[in-house]
Amino acid sequence: MKGMELGPAARARRHWLMAALALPAAGAAAAAAATPPVILVLGDSLSAEYGLARGEGWVTLLQQRLAKSMPAARVVNASVSGDTTSGGRARLASLLRQHKPTVVVIELGGNDALRGLPISGTRDNLLAMTRASQDAGAKVLLLGMQVPPNYGGAYGRDFSAVFPEVARQTKAALLPFLLAGIADAPDAMTWFQADRIHPTAKAQPRMLDNVWPHLQPLLR
Repeated sequence: MKGMELGPAARARRHWLMAALALPAAGAAAAAAATPPVILVLGDSLSAEYGLARGEGWVTLLQQRLAKSMPAARVVNASVSGDTTSGGRARLASLLRQHKPTVVVIELGGNDALRGLPISGTRDNLLAMTRASQDAGAKVLLLGMQVPPNYGGAYGRDFSAVFPEVARQTKAALLPFLLAGIADAPDAMTWFQADRIHPTAKAQPRMLDNVWPHLQPLLR
């Protein structure tokens, strides 16, 4: 009856029932919180240790840094030298199914520019990869890229603008320029291999330092 006070036995039964109903949700939340993060890096030669000794690249350095603060975290480096955004888009679905990442780092686009591919295609591919990763339950970090001035001012501006545009549309995290402090340094050529495209081993810690402030919040 409405307004009737419950007796001690009835109150105890009600408290037990409420606690029992809360257990599955609490257990699921605890399990989710305890799941070690998996970081999938989908990139090109800048992330694939091109021209470097094995273990010198920024992705390997990332795994080493995480081993100190988050030892259960796992980094999957799915980077392929020479890959374009269309190549990464074609590979992504199987990588998401296989690794079930919690964070996807997309470092692609530089080879699109080097090959003079349409910027609209680069934009569409980045959008598709970001949305596919988010639909799979992962957070996304886009690593922006810039092209040298000899590509022309208009092309360079349009290309660089693709990354923040995709980040705005998808609410993904963004590092505006992966090679900040390297490609635009006064002594830039000392940070690159002889091809003047791929950073040297000494540039890799700086690349990781560029990535880390944008990646770390996604791991919390």
